[in-house]
Amino acid sequence: MKKLHHYLGVELNQQTWTLLENKKREPQDDNRMIAFAKASLYHWERSSEFQPLNQQRGEWMISHVYSVLGKSENALSHAKKCWNLTESLKLEGFDLAYAYEALARAYGAAGNSIKLNEYFLKAKSSAEKIDEKDNRDLFISDLNSEPWFECLKLDE
Repeated sequence: MKKLHHYLGVELNQQTWTLLENKKREPQDDNRMIAFAKASLYHWERSSEFQPLNQQRGEWMISHVYSVLGKSENALSHAKKCWNLTESLKLEGFDLAYAYEALARAYGAAGNSIKLNEYFLKAKSSAEKIDEKDNRDLFISDLNSEPWFECLKLDE
């Protein structure tokens, strides 16, 4: 059963990314994307390969989905869970940068430009501390992707 949970965690994560990348989503796709992100974390938590890092990344994904959809309250709730796990696990580099990015996007979805800019700049600064070039390039690409709402000030 744990292998099935592992498979479903991975598959639902990939399905979430497929929907995120689709620029012509229908409303039912948005609902499906939320369900897939949450279900992915649910199955990862029951997987034979589960590690606390998977929970942090799952919370990031759920926050990201809600941010993209402009659902700021839910985005911020999951971004804070991601951040709390990041702190308690003492994560650095790649995962620390994504935790900052989650907070920035969630605050952006809420229209809080001060917090958005604060966490965006922390995320941008953290990118320099990602050791592997491929991971650093992936993060920078994700950081520069939409939506950033109209309140981001990149000139700081």
